[in-house]
Amino acid sequence: MATRHPRSLMLALGALTAFGPISLDVYLPSLPQLGADLGASESLTQFTMSACMIGLAVGQLLWGPISDRYGRRMPLIIAVAGFVITSVLCALAPTIGALIAIRLIQGLCGAGGMVIARAVVHDLFSGADAMAAFSTLAAVMGVAPVLAPLLGGAIVTFSDWRGVFVALAVIGALLLAVSALLVPESLPRGERTDGGIRNDFRGIGAALTNRGFMLTALTLSLAGIVLFTYLQLSPFVLQEQYGLSAQGFAAVFAVNSLGILGAAQLNRRMAGRVPGERMVRLALTVGLAAAIAVVLAAATSSALPWLLVPLFVAVSTHGVNNPALTALALGRITRGAGSASAVLGTMTLLVGALVPPLVSSFGVSATLLGATMVAALVAALVLTLATSRPASGSASHG
Repeated sequence: MATRHPRSLMLALGALTAFGPISLDVYLPSLPQLGADLGASESLTQFTMSACMIGLAVGQLLWGPISDRYGRRMPLIIAVAGFVITSVLCALAPTIGALIAIRLIQGLCGAGGMVIARAVVHDLFSGADAMAAFSTLAAVMGVAPVLAPLLGGAIVTFSDWRGVFVALAVIGALLLAVSALLVPESLPRGERTDGGIRNDFRGIGAALTNRGFMLTALTLSLAGIVLFTYLQLSPFVLQEQYGLSAQGFAAVFAVNSLGILGAAQLNRRMAGRVPGERMVRLALTVGLAAAIAVVLAAATSSALPWLLVPLFVAVSTHGVNNPALTALALGRITRGAGSASAVLGTMTLLVGALVPPLVSSFGVSATLLGATMVAALVAALVLTLATSRPASGSASHG
C-alpha cells in the first residue's frame, strides 16, 4: 500500500470525516433558542441532535456496503449532495416534529462522507501509517468543532437557528466541491463486491462476527460516550446552570476542541513509537481521573473554572481514543473495509445518540454530566484491561 499521498487529499478526507461535528456543533449555541421558538422541551430539543446522530449511525450501514460494491467516489458525491438539500429543508422546518424528521434524513446523507472517508484511508494505508493517517484525520476534524460553534454563536447574534442551517447548506456545498475535485477512486474494480443485495451486506455480518474487531469497536463506543454526553448536555449545563452566553459557550467549546486537536497530533507523533493499545489505556486512565474531578467540582458547587479544567482534559482524550481505536479496529479487517467502517461508526453514534437523552430524561446537571463520563470510562478501561489482542491471523474477513 502507498503511504504518501497529497496533503490536499488528507485535508479533504479530514473535512469529510467531520460531517458529524459539522452537523451537530454548529447549532449547539442555538439549541436553547430553537427549543423556545418551537415550543419544545429540553429533551425534545436534544432529540433534534439525536435524530441526526441516529441518521449518521444508520446511514453508514447503507453507504458502507454501497461503497464496497460501486466504489468510493460516486456514492460520496451523491451523499454530500443530499446533505446540502436537507440542510435547506431544515432551515424551512415549521415544527419540532418536522425538524426531527428532516434531521434524521440529513444524518443519513452526512453518514456517507464519514464512512467513505475512513474506507479510503483503509484502502491507501496500513499498520502504523494507518494510525498516523487516522490521527491526521482526527486533527483536521478537530478544526471543525473549533470553528463550528464560533460560527453558530456568531450567526445567532444577527439571525436565528434557521440561519444556522443555511450556513450548514453552504458548508455542505463546499464539501461537495472538495469531494468532486480532490477525492479519487481508491477501490479497484477487482476488489469490489458483486452479486445481489444479500452479498453486498455480507461484509457487515463478517465484521459483526470478528471478535477482535467487535471488542475494539465496543471500547470505542464506550469511550465515545464522553464526547457525546459533553456535546448534548454541556449547552444546558454551561448556559443555563452556570449562566454562560451563547458566545461564551462557543468560546469554551472551541478551547475544548483545540484540546482534542492537540491530543490527536500527539497520537499521530506517537504512532509507530508507542503501541496503540498502550496509548488507549493511558488516555482512558487520564480521562477517568478528569471525569471524577468534574463530578467533585459539580458536587461541591465550585466556581466554573474548577469544572472547566477537568472537563477540558476529559474531552481532550477523545483525540487519542478515536483515531487509535479506529486504526486498531480496521487493522483487523482485510476486505470489505466500507462495511466494517459502517459497523464501527454505527455502533459509536448509536450509543452516543441514545445514552445522553436517556440519562438526562430526569433533568440535566453538571453532576450528571461528570457521572456519565465516569461510568463510560470505567467500562471502557475494564474492557481494554480484560481483553488481549487476538492473533493477527484472525483479523480478516473475506
